[in-house]
Amino acid sequence: MGYVGIETQRARNNRNSFILLAIFPLILFGVLYVGCFFWGSTDLFFSLFHWVALGVFVWYVIAYFFNDRIIDWATGAKPLQRMGNKRVYNLVENLCISCGMTMPKILIIEDSALNAFASGINTGSYAVTLTRGLIDNLDDKELEGVIAHELTHIRENDVRLSIIATVFVGIFAYPVKILSGGGFFLFLRLMLQRGAWRLFIWFFFFIPVFIVGFGLSKLVNFAISRNREYIADAGAAKLTKEPKALASALRKISGKSVLFGGRANLVSHLLIEHNSFDTDFLKEHYPPPTPMVARIQEMFETHPPIEHRIWLLERF
Repeated sequence: MGYVGIETQRARNNRNSFILLAIFPLILFGVLYVGCFFWGSTDLFFSLFHWVALGVFVWYVIAYFFNDRIIDWATGAKPLQRMGNKRVYNLVENLCISCGMTMPKILIIEDSALNAFASGINTGSYAVTLTRGLIDNLDDKELEGVIAHELTHIRENDVRLSIIATVFVGIFAYPVKILSGGGFFLFLRLMLQRGAWRLFIWFFFFIPVFIVGFGLSKLVNFAISRNREYIADAGAAKLTKEPKALASALRKISGKSVLFGGRANLVSHLLIEHNSFDTDFLKEHYPPPTPMVARIQEMFETHPPIEHRIWLLERF
């Protein structure tokens, strides 16, 4: 692993995020073009282009204005009362003063897991959410590092970026979910009843293309999420001047970050740590993966390996 300076790391990851974000429309309209090609009319692509673009815009507007409600529903987060939690409020206030930002709302999830995330799209909706387990198990410097990490997400507009990425993934995800259930057989039945044999054949050509588009959009979304985590770690180290405190916090969080309740998976990309694989189980029952297998596994994660994040912070 090669260490790079904080500003170089920040600039590189911002550039990578921009490039990855630009890939989303390429995937979407690429899938549309291939579908029209199978249909036998590339002119249809240009006819549908504007309607698809309008649909994406409408979907984005809905997600933009309702994302806070979705997050609150998914996590059960509640406002953290200032009285009795002055320690947390003082840490947030001091960090906001030092970086010149308006103080966000502070929410809490009554869960023993150690985790946190930032949300909101503007000054009135910005929020930092912490779990009870995180507050109770970290010392002041460690908790300050985690809060600084989340404030960096807010300052870098990462939530807005996440909304854009989620919208594009959702465009592929919902049809795939419908087709993987009863909707698939209902659609086939309607086509056969209407004698739409051409549409029937086109449909089977288009399914693999659509699934590939969904897979690619997910991989791009994961890559963007990983880049933003590195930036937030670097921003927290710069803000607190205590990179080793955040490294210590991540070490405590590792293996104890899983939130109870399946709905929390909807915000997995926002959490300070999330791992789809049970790494402790894998280490206990299987030999270490080869570098290639480890790299492939990382591609399907919303967060970079926590060991790598700790390694970078300790060498800041």
